[in-house]
Amino acid sequence: MTGAQVGIPLGDAALEAAEAVHRALLDDGSTCATAESLTGGLIGAHLTAVPGSSATYRGGAVTYATDTKASVLGVPQGLLDGHGAVHPDVAAHMARGVRRLVGADYGVAVTGVAGPEPQDGQPVGTVYAAVAGPDSHTRVVRFGFSGERAGIRYDTVEGALGLLRAAVRGEAAGDTRT
Repeated sequence: MTGAQVGIPLGDAALEAAEAVHRALLDDGSTCATAESLTGGLIGAHLTAVPGSSATYRGGAVTYATDTKASVLGVPQGLLDGHGAVHPDVAAHMARGVRRLVGADYGVAVTGVAGPEPQDGQPVGTVYAAVAGPDSHTRVVRFGFSGERAGIRYDTVEGALGLLRAAVRGEAAGDTRT
């Protein structure tokens, strides 16, 4: 049964990216977890659409509301109060928080503005993706997507999965934070 058969539209390119992540994690003997805001669970849906994903995907948290980023994932309230939810350090804390929460080797997180209106002083299409890995470093990338809400969300899924695959493979990508 495909995602479309159960009412979840999944993107072909994002499914290919999820398959690549699954292979990389299998090769590495690692697991991952997701922390999602603007994508509302789409990254997890893509990862779990891959047969055998239970070997590499531990689970995730959809922290759509700003306060849940603090209460569920441990993002510092002062950071959220000072900068809002759309900030690179928020993405980094989300990735580290979900990694801890579910006991995964890698945590990938996204926060951003899918539209239709700007948020936290950030324009529509601004997205931060982060990956926290077992090396205690967190990689953060800022994306500037354009288009409509649905397209921005799917571009975010692809971008986050690409960042995760690169991190697992040990490829340099993004700003590294400790």
